[in-house]
Parts: sequence; structure tokens; C-alpha cells
Amino acid sequence: MKPDFTKSLMNWNLEHNQRSLPWKNEKDPYRIWLSEIILQQTRVEQGRAYYEKFIHEFPSIDALAAAPEKKVFKNWEGLGYYSRCRNLIDTAKKIANEYNGRFPSDYDSILSLKGVGSYTAAAIASFAFHLPYPVVDGNVQRILSRYFGITTGFDSANGKKIYYQLAGALLDKSQPAAFNQGIMDLGAIVCKPQNPKCSICPLNLHCMAFKHSWISALPVRKKKPEKKERWFLFFLIETHDGQVYIRRRTEKDIWKNLYEFPLVEFQSPIGDRHKEFPADSKNFLGGHSYSTGKISKVYKQELTHQTIYSRFFPIRIKKPLSHLDEYLLINKKLISSYPFPRLINQFLEDAG
Repeated sequence: MKPDFTKSLMNWNLEHNQRSLPWKNEKDPYRIWLSEIILQQTRVEQGRAYYEKFIHEFPSIDALAAAPEKKVFKNWEGLGYYSRCRNLIDTAKKIANEYNGRFPSDYDSILSLKGVGSYTAAAIASFAFHLPYPVVDGNVQRILSRYFGITTGFDSANGKKIYYQLAGALLDKSQPAAFNQGIMDLGAIVCKPQNPKCSICPLNLHCMAFKHSWISALPVRKKKPEKKERWFLFFLIETHDGQVYIRRRTEKDIWKNLYEFPLVEFQSPIGDRHKEFPADSKNFLGGHSYSTGKISKVYKQELTHQTIYSRFFPIRIKKPLSHLDEYLLINKKLISSYPFPRLINQFLEDAG
């Protein structure tokens, strides 16, 4: 074990760590949990506003558990990775119903909660309950990889084991919250992915990457798989009195629990083939008379494992379609009260 890692880090955290965050030094497990779920796959700058909004709208776990799901998803709208929101709702209800609204205080019970992995469980356990569990996020992995010269991919099974065991060995077990906060903050503001501030790093004396100029090569990760591409054509079916059809997505696919317009998925890019589109829409129109508008431009949304390309095709009908049982017919002025994927919201903003 390299000398003075823990001591140097703890001194830096006490004397020089000026990073300010709304959830920093928080002791309420509900707020810690909320911040950690929001920050999964989300930049701190974006997550901060959502955290503050959720605390305002749902000040306690009981308030979150009792809130209509539509309202929770609407507040989450635009943050992406909507499985996190579903897990947030499920866990809030479980704690409200099974734990009488009190967050569990032992690591294993916290880890058993839906959407909570080892990192989030360690964060809640150490920050709220002072339990000696190390947090191992991207910032921590980067510091450990560079400091110890670890070339094992951090996203491999062996790599995850190596980093967790090493972080646990270095952890100041008498002050786990301060150690975890310090090492995460050091990675965020000093040992950054690009242009790290090695000259002011408290660990630079024994850092292998700094000593051997390996900084840009570490940490190592596996090659990302190629993204799948999908092409969606949405039909904006509007009645003469300004009502439109929407539905809630319930399939095990992207955007579950968000709303959308009637949809046909294509296997190739969607061009300006206006004459072909009515044939695709027969399932929705059921033989009713209609008129069409101009197809929209292409809208694009990058997800973790796939890229979605979408266009929107307006259709006007004279009377409601009674056979679309799974769709809601709502006044288009109420669209903004429903949670939609970011891609659809971009179109709605452009369309006014």
C-alpha cells in the first residue's frame, strides 16, 4: 500500500476542499438517496436543478410515495434514464409502507432497495449512518487507477472487484463520510478526466500516472458496443375541435411510463414519402376520412445503447376514433401536463 494516501486525502478534504453542492454534508438519508439516484448517469450541473425541484415538490419520502406517478414523471421529464424514476417511485412506496417512512439504516437493507447498487448503498450508509463502506464511482476509479497504475478495465468484473477492495482498504473507517466525500470531490475538481490539476494534487508525490506520464492512458475501459439505430414515425392525429391522441408507453422498452403519439417504427430512415404514410396510418384511422399536413424534420435523441430518429406526421380527422381504446383523447392545450420523452418535447417546442 502506498504511504500516506488516506492521511493526505483527509488533510486535503479538511483544509482545501471548497466544492459546494446542495446535498453535500447532508445527513437525511432521503435527500442523500434522492441526490444519488438523480446523479446516476447525470452531470452534477444538470442534476442540481432536478434535486432542488424534487425537494421542493416532494419534501419527504412519504410525500414522494403519495404523489401521483404522472406528477413524479413530469418532474423527472428531461432527465432521461426513466427506469431511475420508476425505481424512485417503487422504493419510496416500499419505505413508506414497509418501513413506516423511515429509511433503513443498515447496508444490506439499503442495498436491497430497487435501483440501489453498491455505490449508492455505500453513499447512504456512510453519509447518513456513518457506516464504513467505500463509495466507488468514476471519480474514485480514476484516482485509484492513476495513483496505483492500475491497467485493468474498471468496467470489467475483475476491475470492479479490484477497485472496491482497494477503496475499502484505504477507507478511513473512523470517518467514512469525510473520506468518501473527499475522494469523490478530489476526482471531480482535481484529478479530472481531462486536464487534471496534478500540480496541486495532494497525492502527486506517489502517483504512478503523474510519475510516469500515464495520465491520459488511465483509467482503462472496455470498448463500447456499437449503438442500435431506430426510426420512429409519430402520427399527430387531431380532431376538428383541437383534441389529440396520446398513450402511455407500458412495454419493456425505452421511455416506459412516458407518453407518446401513435407510432409506427421503420427499419430504415424515414424520407418524405407522403403518399406512403396514409397506408401506415390505416391501423389508427380505421377507414375514417382525414387530411394530412407536412411531415416534420428529423429529430434525434442519443440514448446509452441506441439512437432514435423520429419524424412527426400531422393528420386531421372530423370525428373521434372509437377503436383506439388504449389512447387518451385530450385537448392539445393540456399536452404540457403530461410527461413526454425529450425528443417529443423538442418537436412540441418547435411546433409551438
